[in-house]
Amino acid sequence: MLLAIAIASVWTYQKYNQFIPTANAAIHVQNLSEQEIQRLRQNTPITEVKVYKSDRIVKLMHHDQDIRTYPMRLGFDPIGHKVKEGDGKTPEGRYILDWRNPNSAFYKSLHVSYPNQQDKSKANQLGVSPGGHIMIHGSATRSQVEKLPSLMTYLPRNDWTWGCIAVRNIDMDEIWKLVDDGTVISIYS
Repeated sequence: MLLAIAIASVWTYQKYNQFIPTANAAIHVQNLSEQEIQRLRQNTPITEVKVYKSDRIVKLMHHDQDIRTYPMRLGFDPIGHKVKEGDGKTPEGRYILDWRNPNSAFYKSLHVSYPNQQDKSKANQLGVSPGGHIMIHGSATRSQVEKLPSLMTYLPRNDWTWGCIAVRNIDMDEIWKLVDDGTVISIYS
């Protein structure tokens, strides 16, 4: 019995290891000053947000130009496209960042327009709810940050959300200022 569990564990680790964030994969982000943010907004406004799930990065783009890159975490079961509420998956595809919440449960958040009509149809075929309220948000709550300000730079080592895209709070502040409502978000596997 123990041998079977050990073999299954090794197989699972080898199969999914590429999707597990590691300390070596961490991206160091030098955050911008207010002046730098205003300069970027004026000269190279963000036209698209690209999320690369397997690389655990969010890129802010000005057309084809990569403007900023941030580390991120995903839903607790990140492989594959979100199909139903509670599956722990982050959707894949092209959506819109259509509204924002300055008082989010996790600091601040930008809403992803999931589910689209195709997502709704697929869930309907399966007889399940597609879910919703997929956001880009911070990694610590406001009350946690009030008690421990260093949590502004906290990013959990592992994926943990219910399907959202989590970044450090300090990065969320920057994304909040650089990305306008109505910006396209493309989420890749």
